[in-house]
Amino acid sequence: MTSSAPADRLVLALAQVNCVVGAIDANLDKARAARREAAAFGADLVMFSELFLAGYPPEDLVLRPAFQDACRAALEDLARDTADGGPAVLMGLPWMQDGACHNAYALLDGGRIVAVRFKVDLPNYGVFDEKRVFQPGPAPGPVAFRGVRLGLPICEDIWGPDIVESLSETGAEILLSPNGSPYWRGKDSERLAIVTERVVESGLPLVYLNQIGGQDELVFDGASFIVNADCALAGRLPAFAETVAKVVFRRGGHGWFCEEAPSAPSLDDDRADYSACVLGLRDYVHKNNFPGVVLGMSGGVDSALCAAMAADALGPSSVHAIMLPYRFTSGESLTDAADCAKALGLRYDILPIAAAVEGVEAALAPLFAGTERGVTEENIQARARGILLMSVSNKFGPMLVTTGNKSEMSVGYATLYGDMNGGFNPIKDLYKTQVFRLCGLRNGWKPDGALGPQGLVIPQNIIDKPPTAELRENQKDQDSLPPYDALDDMLECLVEKEMRLVEIAARGHDIEIVKKIERLLYLAEYKRRQSAPGVKVTRKNFGRDRRYPIVNRFRDKGVPAQLPDFLIAPESPIGFSERFED
Repeated sequence: MTSSAPADRLVLALAQVNCVVGAIDANLDKARAARREAAAFGADLVMFSELFLAGYPPEDLVLRPAFQDACRAALEDLARDTADGGPAVLMGLPWMQDGACHNAYALLDGGRIVAVRFKVDLPNYGVFDEKRVFQPGPAPGPVAFRGVRLGLPICEDIWGPDIVESLSETGAEILLSPNGSPYWRGKDSERLAIVTERVVESGLPLVYLNQIGGQDELVFDGASFIVNADCALAGRLPAFAETVAKVVFRRGGHGWFCEEAPSAPSLDDDRADYSACVLGLRDYVHKNNFPGVVLGMSGGVDSALCAAMAADALGPSSVHAIMLPYRFTSGESLTDAADCAKALGLRYDILPIAAAVEGVEAALAPLFAGTERGVTEENIQARARGILLMSVSNKFGPMLVTTGNKSEMSVGYATLYGDMNGGFNPIKDLYKTQVFRLCGLRNGWKPDGALGPQGLVIPQNIIDKPPTAELRENQKDQDSLPPYDALDDMLECLVEKEMRLVEIAARGHDIEIVKKIERLLYLAEYKRRQSAPGVKVTRKNFGRDRRYPIVNRFRDKGVPAQLPDFLIAPESPIGFSERFED
């Protein structure tokens, strides 16, 4: 027999719990643990995120009959648990019916599967590719649960008005929406705006439960929330943290309203970006069973920020930092790298690369005789470092962290099989200006749950000095690139906003410089295809979002006929080399 809640009160448990794609048994264990926690505070119903049993996004795994069978068997096991009179369960999983695979949400109560609803609106844009593996379901009606009619729109079903309108018209009283909504900067406010629209249109309260955790390049930030029928924000769960939260609804004269829920603070964009990078790195390492990480420590901001993120994600004892100096490495860089590793509490070693570099050059000498030294010889240094770091990874098991930022990856300022080596890149989607900003942020703030030390962990000199690859004498990044504030603005316009070159020039940039940056962006596509995965934090990252052809002869000529000539900025004295590596 199931317990019966009073008709005017519903205690809901929101299980913002980290699942693992494909780990069906482990996900089932986590669901049972969350249900026990919910039972302890008297929950009537415990709600899980979209496709929780399978993990999200499962991609082509859902096409395997054995995977579908395992998910269904786990659901039936969990359904039998509900015969104990404890909380009912709302659980997401792939569901086969009449030869079609659906993104489903099932109500389990009284020892059985009481109802199943299918996702209708399958997203097929950006990082989403659900039409590849799922079939849309019919318009769902509400589900009756212990005297309450629950509407169960699944994720994308609330991003347009139709499904919620249908649920409202067919008698739903509360909307419970499971989500697998990945993080990018500003996403929290977008979700709240969409939910508020649905609440205004339907006149119903809405619970937005989001997934938490990292999955490959995606990070799901949780940050679940409840909006009452009057559009007031009734509660919010923490971002980037697991929790099983108690939420109490009561029926009043004007319908149901949330009278009790947690109220966690929201994070500003920079803190959210940093937290996303830490969670993405932590889950990638842990979910792939690496014992820790190793990274090259150059004395620059990129490796310093990655080291701080790794310490925060995994704990300092799980991070091995290695300085790999050559004759162009300055004493300043040696000091800065050592000071940063010490401040973070990392194991720190120095492996000089002279013998490796000179050995490669000696082997190539017969073929290179009579040629001038240049980018090729510079890249031998980067590749020697890559070989040594990968060898440490292979010998002892830690994953090699890649440390290149989005600015470098955009224009090809990186060496294949050198500094691009590694298994995962926590700052892959951060522009260089953001890297500087997050270094300063981390020195004055540490995220909740971070395992690294408090205080100034990135020496100020690393932040203040001009960036350099140190592959030749007196080299500076901006010998080859425009200033990073200008470069990053151009790149954001090209990558995230897909703007015309003349529109970018109208922001104050030299049109010829913009053309060169666009050209470098296209030319570097083949490198990016071979780069390590990394955390998505912008609206459009390289990989899952931005999919450009490698063979690509298109160039924006920069002067569209529909825009007047006065929008074209005058020539700028800024100049730079188009050829970086390879």
